[in-house]
Amino acid sequence: MSLGGTSSNSAAALSMSAIAAPGPPLPLAAPASKTRTTAGYWSGKVVLITGGSSGLGRALAEAFARQGAQVVVSARTADALEAVAGELRSTGAQVLAIPADVTQQDQVEKLVERTVQHFGRLDVLVNNVGRSTRGTLMETTPEDFANLMEINFLSVVRCTRAALPHLIRSQGQVVNIGSLSGKTASRYVGAYAATKFALAAYTQQLRLELQPQGVHVLLVSPGPIVRDNAGDRYGNQMEGLPARAAKPGAGVRISPVRPEKLSQAILNACRRRQPELIYPPLARLFIAVIQLFPRLGDWLVRKMT
Repeated sequence: MSLGGTSSNSAAALSMSAIAAPGPPLPLAAPASKTRTTAGYWSGKVVLITGGSSGLGRALAEAFARQGAQVVVSARTADALEAVAGELRSTGAQVLAIPADVTQQDQVEKLVERTVQHFGRLDVLVNNVGRSTRGTLMETTPEDFANLMEINFLSVVRCTRAALPHLIRSQGQVVNIGSLSGKTASRYVGAYAATKFALAAYTQQLRLELQPQGVHVLLVSPGPIVRDNAGDRYGNQMEGLPARAAKPGAGVRISPVRPEKLSQAILNACRRRQPELIYPPLARLFIAVIQLFPRLGDWLVRKMT
């Protein structure tokens, strides 16, 4: 069911244990309570969102800004990024746009540095950059796997390592945007599912290691997300594939998720410090069946895609 190099920066080179106490703790907002509003919870917190110029990243930027957070949006295209930031600033939000390629270590480090220099802290990192593909495994080369792993997985490792000293200090949050394809693979998605499985494992290990230090780690596993260019994104990857594979989620029979609804669910999951958000919620039952009964699960996946 679907939907670079070693750094010279000392913080990035330290081990997890060595960065456990990078400085005195920052003042923390009071814990959420039944009488505390969501806006109050996010007010003044600093949120860095990669892939923030469109789609879910943009919806998340709007949602966090609406709730009073100070937002940094990052993507490779400066013009599109500044347009989003300008729209949000027009509503009174504090938004900073920082162009960066998160597959480049030096740009990742500068992104985090500029965020902290501008706002003085970092409370939430949202690793939202990602790319999906189409193709059979027989036609997917090792180089294809390496390229997509760089974008969908290693970019998350880079950003997380650069941000962790600041997130440990603020007892903040890491939000990794995965996919239902990180829970169960399906046909015709090339290297995509493998990269999202890697992300899911990395996120769980982060959660286990960082929870004692007060850092919340959330894995978001959504179904296919509504996009303006859904259905025509894979024109040069469709040779030999059924036409339905070009659809969102490679043709999975599930309604695409609206990014506005998903972004609000993510904010709620962060506030509750949930370990994982599977969306839509009914997909949890489907995933449980697949894990418990692989033969039945394979049959269901074929029927659903």
